[in-house]
Order: sequence, then structure tokens, then C-alpha cells
Amino acid sequence: MSETSSFSWQGKRVFLTGHTGFKGGWLALWLASRGAIVRGYALDPCTEPNLFTAAKVGSVIEDIRGDIRDSAKLEPALRDFAPEVVFHLAAQPLVRYSYEDPIGTYETNVIGTARVLDAVRRTPSVRAVVSVTTDKCYENKEWLWGYRETDPLGGYDPYSSSKACAEIVSAAYRQSYFPVAKLAEHKCALATGRAGNVIGGGDWSLDRLIPDLVRGFLAGEPVHIRRPHSIRPWQHVLEPLLGYILLAEHLLTLDPRYATAFNFGPSDDDAQEVGWIVERMTQFWGGKASWVLDEDPGVHEAGYLKLDASRARAELTWHPRLRLETTLHWLVDWYKAWQSGEDMHRFTLNQIAAYEKLEPVR
Repeated sequence: MSETSSFSWQGKRVFLTGHTGFKGGWLALWLASRGAIVRGYALDPCTEPNLFTAAKVGSVIEDIRGDIRDSAKLEPALRDFAPEVVFHLAAQPLVRYSYEDPIGTYETNVIGTARVLDAVRRTPSVRAVVSVTTDKCYENKEWLWGYRETDPLGGYDPYSSSKACAEIVSAAYRQSYFPVAKLAEHKCALATGRAGNVIGGGDWSLDRLIPDLVRGFLAGEPVHIRRPHSIRPWQHVLEPLLGYILLAEHLLTLDPRYATAFNFGPSDDDAQEVGWIVERMTQFWGGKASWVLDEDPGVHEAGYLKLDASRARAELTWHPRLRLETTLHWLVDWYKAWQSGEDMHRFTLNQIAAYEKLEPVR
């Protein structure tokens, strides 16, 4: 699975927030397939259909429903499980929805992150924490090169700025309670992971490009596309998840250089325009799949955004394994398999197994 092949997840106790979501569901299945004992903590899935149900994620992990803002429920769920590793993925993940509910977005992404980290500091079993944010946590200057981990944090909209705040909260907890200089004493290493636009089978979120396309294709209706010239660092969901897993493995060594922020993004030529994705998705889906331009672009969204993942490549030996066209084929295959009634638990695990066998794209 990883490029540190001597590491084994067999029997490792992992607490995962956000396991009912898109990325969290894939990560839960992957960790369980490697022998980890996983307890998930999250709200109910926010869409119907959803990956959690479709891929029977709950059949291989312990499924606890709760709000990360509810410390009275969160803390016992974490402490009583006595995990060695914590992956924090629970979030309000949508830019456009954050305009409708800014307070809920800040409460979940900022206060929720603080609640998780505060519970961690009272759980002595924890040795590694990976807190997941986003590429949108940077102050976006719409420039042509990728953002590095040392670039200023920011955010135009409530979602993006809430994730920048989550980064600041994570850094403050690291400095205050899990200081790098005293890792040998407290034995808990905390890092953050910032990923690009993640796509793959099983995402049914509202106001996201791939789910919007799939819904339209399944309904036989033209999909309304806004901002076809916007550029994003697209990558298959398994790419950053491998990064998070590798990061956790390295954190468990208690080497202080890994207790920091890491970007996980695709190769430069896989940062493509929305229109490029739409055209290929339409072609790969076939049939009557079609799209039209939405003349109303709606609220502000970044037009150009790329990540520099040099740190992850150099320090974690992490490299992307899927080119973008192959990624689109994989996700079309996933949704068509779901449409035809296949066993999506098995299908999803098979895609994970196929990914594990791929060589890095260098």
C-alpha cells in the first residue's frame, strides 16, 4: 500500500472523524483492508445516495454517529477507544454552501477541529494526528505557480477562510500541547494535510463538478456548467489518502520533521480547466451525456489554483500514481458499476487494490 513497505497497519487502532463522507469512507475501507481497527465518528451521510451506504463501509469498521462540536460525546468516544492514530476529516466541505451557512461552516471547521484536538490532548494513547484541511487554505493570488506550505494562509469565502483558521488552530495546539521539541516526552506528533480537488467514485455532494455531471448523465439531462475556464489541481481520492497514510506512518516514528503541514497535489499537467474535465467525462460516459454553459457563475470561486507538493515528494516519498485521464475512467467505471447494481463494497476495494499495485508517476 505504501512506499514504507515495512510498516504494518495490522491491529493499529485508528480513530477517524468524517467516515460517513466521501474521502472518509474511502480511507475507512482502505485502513480496514490493511488490518487496522477503525472507529469512525461522524454525522449521518449528508446525501442520498452516498458512499458510506453504497460501499457498506459500516460493515468493516465501528460506526459511531456524533457531532465533532459535541465534546460530551466526542471525548469519551475517542478516549475509551484508546487509538494510536487519529485522522480528522470531518468538515463542512463545500464552498458555495458556506455562503449560505457561514456560522455553521466556521463552527464545524474551526471549533470542531479545536474540539477534536482538545480531546486528543486528554487521550494519552494517541501517537499521531493527521488533521486534514484543503488547498484553498492559502491566500489565493491567482498566480501561475503552486502554493507551498510556507505561503500565507487566507481565504476569500467562509469555507476557505475556515480551513485557514483550522490550520492556525492545529499549529497552535501543536505548539502549546504537542511541541516538536518535546516529542520524546509527550509522544504525540501532529501534522496537517492539504489536498487539491479530489474526485472519484461515490461522491454525491451538491455543487461539485463530478457529482453534478453524474447526476445529469444518469437523468439524461444537459448539465449546467459554470466557470469552464477555472483551473484546479484534480486528483483521484486515493492520491491524497495515500499521502495521509504515509504521513501518519512517518509521524509514528516521532521524528519531529514530519510534525508540520504537507501539500498533496497532482503533477502540473494534471491541473486542468473545468471544461477539459467536462468534455472528457461526457466522452467517457457516452450515450446522451451532454452539458451547457451556465450564464450565471454565482458566488465568487477561485479561478486558478495549484499546489506545490515538493515537500511530500522529498520527505514522505509520496508521488501521484494516476494520470488524470485514467482517474476519470476509474470514476466513470465506479458510477456505472453502481448504476448496474454491482457489489460496490467489493468494487471499491478492488480499485484500492489496483491502485496499490501502480507505480508512481514521476
